[in-house]
Amino acid sequence: MSEDGGKATSLTQIPSVERLMSSAPFEPLIAEYGRSQTLTTVRRILDEHREAVREAAHGPAPTSTDIETFATRTSTLLAAAARPRLRTVFNLTGTVLHTNLGRALLPDSAVQAVVDALTRPANLEFDLETGTRGDRDDLIAPLLRGLTGAEAATVVNNNAAAVLLMLAALAPGKEVVVSRGELVEIGGAFRIPDIMSRAGAKLREVGTTNRTHVHDYANAIGPRTALLMKVHASNYSIEGFTHEVALPTLAALGREHGVPVAVDLGSGSLVDLSSYGLPKEATVRETLEAGADLVAFSGDKLLGGPQAGLLVGRKDLIAKIKKHPLKRALRVGKLTLAALEPVLQLYRAPEFLRERLTTLRLLTRPASEMQATAERMLPAFAQALSATYTVQIEAMLSQIGSGALPIDLLPSVGLVARRADGKAGGRVLLRLEQALRELPRPVIGRIADHALRLDLRCLEPGDEAAFVAQLSLLRL
Repeated sequence: MSEDGGKATSLTQIPSVERLMSSAPFEPLIAEYGRSQTLTTVRRILDEHREAVREAAHGPAPTSTDIETFATRTSTLLAAAARPRLRTVFNLTGTVLHTNLGRALLPDSAVQAVVDALTRPANLEFDLETGTRGDRDDLIAPLLRGLTGAEAATVVNNNAAAVLLMLAALAPGKEVVVSRGELVEIGGAFRIPDIMSRAGAKLREVGTTNRTHVHDYANAIGPRTALLMKVHASNYSIEGFTHEVALPTLAALGREHGVPVAVDLGSGSLVDLSSYGLPKEATVRETLEAGADLVAFSGDKLLGGPQAGLLVGRKDLIAKIKKHPLKRALRVGKLTLAALEPVLQLYRAPEFLRERLTTLRLLTRPASEMQATAERMLPAFAQALSATYTVQIEAMLSQIGSGALPIDLLPSVGLVARRADGKAGGRVLLRLEQALRELPRPVIGRIADHALRLDLRCLEPGDEAAFVAQLSLLRL
């Protein structure tokens, strides 16, 4: 038989679309995924199969043409297409507020509130007392005023949006004075000068990278000055020969010249973290009491809520901000508000906060608890690894993450895998790291010092069994 003849015979052996779709092995696929996408997938597979036959150098088609084989291939592709792109993972990186892994985990009360908002109508913009249209900010503004001491409050979709809106509303075409040492860049190359430009404000840099004095601000104030602004150095620290102007001093200067003082607090906290054994961070209330007229901060970092940008401060300034057209473009939806309100409610009972607010519970988790978890998990993890690796329990250091307290580390405990031959990790560790990511619920650790490290700070007690159960699927 000629080469062409062999190919022709192979092509004729390929079943038709109608034959596959009407066969018994395809009935459960159609029932689960629907006829339309099953048909589309079958046509794609048949086209690929015919192309493979045509490109074969000799003889028949390179793969089987029986119906069961086509059904298995179709099932695999349909399942892959149906699998969510946004998946839950095990965060064993040692970073509690991991930007790439979703930052703060919400407490149960917030989760239930979101479910209710998803499945039932809610008074998002309806005043139940008057029976008229309401303002969605009113759902959380009273809580924010009570927790921070601010005159007014508003919320947008993240802190960068809060800063953008504040500048656009209060400083269009005017100058905003900022210390050169506070011109930070946050994740994704998002820079304060860029935000200024997009908001239509003009940046007026003062001082130097490491030292700025009050006279630098004073000399910069002029008829076109709209704001004096301080920016929290969320993701870096300058040490050594440094000086910055304290907020009360800057606030006094602002009052003297009639210029509002705004603070981008970044990972704003509503409680004194030092009372929970964590590093001290200025709270939103303390920042306002120190003289700030406006404070912008995140909802999904130290606060432990959903992604949001919160603005609190003087009533007249907040009112002007809310009237700006960008406010509507940057406003949050009902799911964010549904999650944010119960999180803020938790702060009204600070004595219960450690146990009820997920972020605070993870940040303050005792090392002894992680040690006990590691000891229970060690045998199963060691057994799942091939002889190529060794695994042991080691002390390690976690970090808060998302630009919050960047130089402060938390004592932690985890599992550490190394090459059994004692050599540097290289591709062998990368293979293990990839295999863990390919599990049904991906495991995300970190490679450092020629070892794969799984920090157990963020492994919830209820997830320990699920982690161990899927280790049998680990493919190395």
